Amino acid sequence: MSQRFSEADVATHNKSDSLYIVVDQDVYDLTTFQNEHPGGKKILQRVAGKDASKQFWKYHNEGILKKFKPKLMVGSLDSKPAPEGAAPTPEPAAVSAKPAEPLRKKPKSDDEEDPEPMDMYGDLVPYADPNWYQSYHSPYVNETHAALRAEVREWVEEKIMPNVTEWDEAKEVPHAIYKEMGTRGYLAGLMGAMYPRDLVQNTIKSVHPDDWDFFHEMIITDELSRAGSGGLVWNLIGGFGIGCPPVLKYGQKALVDRIMPGILNGDKRICLAITEPDGGSDVAGLNCEAKLSEDGKHYIVNGEKKWITNGIWSDYFTTAVRTGKPGMNGVSVLLIERSAGGVSTRKMDCQGVWSSGTTYITFEDVKVPVENLIGKENQGFRVIMTNFNHERMGIIIQCVRFSRVCYEESMKYAHKRKTFGKKLIEHPVIRLKLAHMARQIEATYAWLENLTFQCQRMDETEAMLKLGGAIASLKAQSTTTFEFCAREASQIFGGLSYSRGGQGGKVERLYRDVRAYAIPGGSEEIMLDLSIRQALKVHQALGMKL
Repeated sequence: MSQRFSEADVATHNKSDSLYIVVDQDVYDLTTFQNEHPGGKKILQRVAGKDASKQFWKYHNEGILKKFKPKLMVGSLDSKPAPEGAAPTPEPAAVSAKPAEPLRKKPKSDDEEDPEPMDMYGDLVPYADPNWYQSYHSPYVNETHAALRAEVREWVEEKIMPNVTEWDEAKEVPHAIYKEMGTRGYLAGLMGAMYPRDLVQNTIKSVHPDDWDFFHEMIITDELSRAGSGGLVWNLIGGFGIGCPPVLKYGQKALVDRIMPGILNGDKRICLAITEPDGGSDVAGLNCEAKLSEDGKHYIVNGEKKWITNGIWSDYFTTAVRTGKPGMNGVSVLLIERSAGGVSTRKMDCQGVWSSGTTYITFEDVKVPVENLIGKENQGFRVIMTNFNHERMGIIIQCVRFSRVCYEESMKYAHKRKTFGKKLIEHPVIRLKLAHMARQIEATYAWLENLTFQCQRMDETEAMLKLGGAIASLKAQSTTTFEFCAREASQIFGGLSYSRGGQGGKVERLYRDVRAYAIPGGSEEIMLDLSIRQALKVHQALGMKL
């Protein structure tokens, strides 16, 4: 149980050899922390034995508190009320040893009324979360989605939020976090509506695999993105989320059974290798070559790939290669294994997503068994195009949440910061900025929910034909929304968003990540052009009348 202090008790710890402070009615022992404090000892000593809440929040964001609270907090003031709804700890005999069953979605009968909205959840800042978090009605979610949301958010708050800045600066996320993505069953939940339960050691605790759908996958990505770091999200699900699905869907069973358990359980890593040094969105023009060996047992691969997410750490590379004539009908997809030899990788320094492991890859006479062909020879373009829908939906989910992070950070800061004698939120120009951010976020998210629902209802071929253009358009919409929100947040924070770390740290980091979302997965210009061309093509086939 947390120790309780009176204000008089804290006041006695006002020297450098015994230095306590109070932040939001919690008591912290900073005696040994003084030498580590970036602002120096004197700043801490000036507030020794006092309530330093005002000074703390002037210079820091909540991530700093989450990071150091477990290490430095020694108790709370006796005037601090107990958490609302807190209950006594149950006696050991009353605790069941049997683990709770994952929530199951109950079948809906024909005469059953629509479900009630979910309970209030989160900080309830308007537009900072999807509105179903704030008890608005939704036709898309049920209690299993709410349970998953709570499970992932608790993990992110505890394990990721306090450390994400440190990991971004180090340009790498500890492997233990990626491994935990596997042991928690989250990696297996990023394959679309199909949850490959037979290939994993552990399934997700809060949702039964039979109930898994696209909205559950959306929640995993969305809640991870609350950390406000594209590098963090790409490290954990970037290369995996686009490199793994083609193998699972189109790989030969022997290959899937051999490599997939290690990947889904977080022991091995995989990435998608399509983009080349002299070509980006022109996938049909790729040059990395794969020729059959004389005995017909191997493809011999030579070529380069560039800007490959997670490549530096990957054991497997889902690789687009040229096996036939020029153009899309000569492209195949191979699963290349690093252990085969001839694969060299070097890390690239980029503007943003620092901890994502962006990589330049060289293949030199790599021998790839023909059994590692994904799909059919010279028909890999279809595999790639189908996979693009899934990749772009992931980008959209991240961009919408990053936009919300920029908005939420701005809203909270606007209620703290004072200029010209009043809080920022009291200035109409600031409210206008927040309003423009919110309207774009909500419009984009509504389209995202609709397309997610369509993906869930359509088979893969129908979705590729009907949704490819719409998803491309929404990808452009989401990245321009993200860029707008990052810029407006930066204007609201001013100089604090120009320096790394501190109160504007998330905004500064996300501003650097904007280009990593506007270009990969198809640049905004190509996405918008594709959206109209695809829509016209589909609707002409449906009988469009002009």
